[in-house]
Amino acid sequence: MSVFSRLRNGIPPSRDNCQSPYERLSQRMLDISGDRGVLKDIIREGAGDPVTPDASVLVKYSGYLEHMDKPFDSNCFRKTPRLMKLGEDITLWGMELGLLSMRRGELARFLFKPTYAYGTLGCPPLIPPNATVLFEIELIDFLDSAESDKFCALTAALLLLQRRLAAVCEEQQLVEPAALLVLLNLSLVYLKLERPAMALRYGEQALLLDQRNAKALFRCGQACLLLTEYEQARDFLVRAQKEQPCNHDINNELKKLSSHYRDYVDREREMCHRMFAPCGSSSSVGGN
Repeated sequence: MSVFSRLRNGIPPSRDNCQSPYERLSQRMLDISGDRGVLKDIIREGAGDPVTPDASVLVKYSGYLEHMDKPFDSNCFRKTPRLMKLGEDITLWGMELGLLSMRRGELARFLFKPTYAYGTLGCPPLIPPNATVLFEIELIDFLDSAESDKFCALTAALLLLQRRLAAVCEEQQLVEPAALLVLLNLSLVYLKLERPAMALRYGEQALLLDQRNAKALFRCGQACLLLTEYEQARDFLVRAQKEQPCNHDINNELKKLSSHYRDYVDREREMCHRMFAPCGSSSSVGGN
């Protein structure tokens, strides 16, 4: 059932037959702008803190004109919506105000008056003058300003590195040195993005080009540690240490691995103790 049909069927008949569906809908919506220019109706509650100013948001949205079943604008057809930064990528004032009232996972319906949407002139040929528009918005996730800047910088670096890797693979000269550098950088970026499986993948590809490369061994060891593959992490880090015995980063990572592995063994020992302890051991003292 279309949005307009849902509005038409979901709103009780008005005594005033002159009221439009949007006017009737607005009567049960929350005013979040203070002048009833942006009205909100929560369809599904979200969780956590609301969106922060200057955040970057991951949303799905569809915009509708009154008396029209199909959206005039929507990103729901995209497999993965792109990250949009408030104040830069979002042009509708009403949408910015609406997003600032939302929490992760929330799905809401908004009405934007012309002042908060496309103004007195509209946006020909799609949007007529002085149009009130309805948007359904789902907030999938958001990053605050610092997280967003870091993510965007790393993502941009990742795209550049992947393009560079594709380019050097087409060249016949100096392929291995250039590809090795790109693979090492890709592994590092994925570690910073906290995606150790991909970091390990590119690190291992680098080792195919140079099996004694200390940086590649170190990246693979870091990735395995994050994946809690402790034996494999030790193997990579020991090999890296053999290549560069005085490298402080490698030695510190081995110390970190030792600490993590010791905690892991302690937990496993405690679990085994609980599993195989005699059933009556806890009450044996009180039995005499």
